[in-house]
Amino acid sequence: MVEIKTDQSLEAMRATGRVVAQGLTAVREQARVGSSLRELDEVAHEVLRAAGASSPFLHYKPAFAPTPFPAVICASVNDAIVHGIPDGYRLRDGDLVSIDFGAELDGWAGGSAISFTVGTPRPADTKLIDTAFAALEAGIAAATVGNRIGDIAHAIGTVGRAAGYGIPEGFGGHGIGRQMHEDPSVPNEGRPGRGMILKHGMVLAIEPMLIGGGTDRYYEDRDGWTLRTVDGSRAAHAEHTVAITDDGPRILTQL
Repeated sequence: MVEIKTDQSLEAMRATGRVVAQGLTAVREQARVGSSLRELDEVAHEVLRAAGASSPFLHYKPAFAPTPFPAVICASVNDAIVHGIPDGYRLRDGDLVSIDFGAELDGWAGGSAISFTVGTPRPADTKLIDTAFAALEAGIAAATVGNRIGDIAHAIGTVGRAAGYGIPEGFGGHGIGRQMHEDPSVPNEGRPGRGMILKHGMVLAIEPMLIGGGTDRYYEDRDGWTLRTVDGSRAAHAEHTVAITDDGPRILTQL
């Protein structure tokens, strides 16, 4: 069931989205050669505490997971696509880092993700990251009243495939509101004109994930959470929480 949010609810979600944006900004500023992933998690945790917000990630345990998630960010490095667990790994020059972060404030959830390189970037990584954000922008542009879920999926997939990148099957965006994960599912590839019609008050987490090697294949790490590319190629992830409104798509997770 898809919940249609009131305009007042959208304003409340915007407040949550600002906390998410603040957290990602703080993590990005802290991420440098020598920083540990656990230290980045603590930076994000402090942003939540300062805002009086909580984490929808911490202790989250979906059916597929062997253990509850132990952190407030997902920190996925190099060949990790999504769901990386922050640990003692210290960032190295040239690492490609994807950070996914969520917040809950006054009963409303928000989530966003960024990818970036630490130190000296590889040209191939820069292109991959830029394409992930271009795919996100295309998906957001398609998130208009009267369009369908398939239009968002098609916009994302077209950008990713045109650049020669892989798209992990079965993973994509979703509805978001009182819970971090709500209906509907928002695939990262699909046919235009198909799926649910978008209406004013719907809120979606739109989040392309691209694999640099061109394959769609991935595997689950031994931790039961991290998804990794099968060929060791690098991956990028970009996400915003977006409200569908009569005035056009409204990004809720930005400063």
